[in-house]
Amino acid sequence: MDYRGIISIAVMAMVFIWLFAKNTGKKHFISTKFITRSAVFAAISIILYIVPYFNIALPIFPAFLKIHIDEIPVFIAGFAYGPWSAVFILIVKTLAKLPMTSTGGVGELADLIYSAAFVFPAAIIYRKHKTFKGALVSLAVGTISQLIVACFVTTFLILKFYIFVMGMSEGMILGMCQAINPHITNLQWPFMFFVALPFNALKDAIVIVITMLLYKRLHRFIDRLGQEKN
Repeated sequence: MDYRGIISIAVMAMVFIWLFAKNTGKKHFISTKFITRSAVFAAISIILYIVPYFNIALPIFPAFLKIHIDEIPVFIAGFAYGPWSAVFILIVKTLAKLPMTSTGGVGELADLIYSAAFVFPAAIIYRKHKTFKGALVSLAVGTISQLIVACFVTTFLILKFYIFVMGMSEGMILGMCQAINPHITNLQWPFMFFVALPFNALKDAIVIVITMLLYKRLHRFIDRLGQEKN
């Protein structure tokens, strides 16, 4: 699928969300305003998630791990509108990617779990402490939460699920890892410390740096939006 097709999917997703919001209105607990303004960030996140250009494979990690920055607009929306807006965007982004999955949905499920562990606690803290220091603290807590969840879930659940769905053997995955680092002797604790932990730490650092740079320029605008009623 080319970039135009990907952008079309993002736009259609945003239009669908807008139509859903228009039809539901204030009849349900999710307001039209909440959905429509979250849809803009959802569309941006979808593009960053789906476009291959924004998914980077590094030679220091196995090829099946790629760094992506689609969590940045989720963070901004979470800071502006609250944690449930962030969760809403994550769900929409995941559903938009599923038709194009190359991992039987395993990769998308993992991304949803890891991103929720990263963004949700950060958005909760920032909602109560809308300062630059509050943003730093929230991102630090979100990072710790994400690292713990990602390391253990990847190592002891998602990796095995991925091997089962893709019909691969543990030996194949282990071989890919050992080609990068011979100290990875198995897919448990060595994999966690030499692959899962450094990969997620690097990815989180990139997301945090970019988010903070944007926050520094847009924090007044974000604070003003955050004071609006959902």
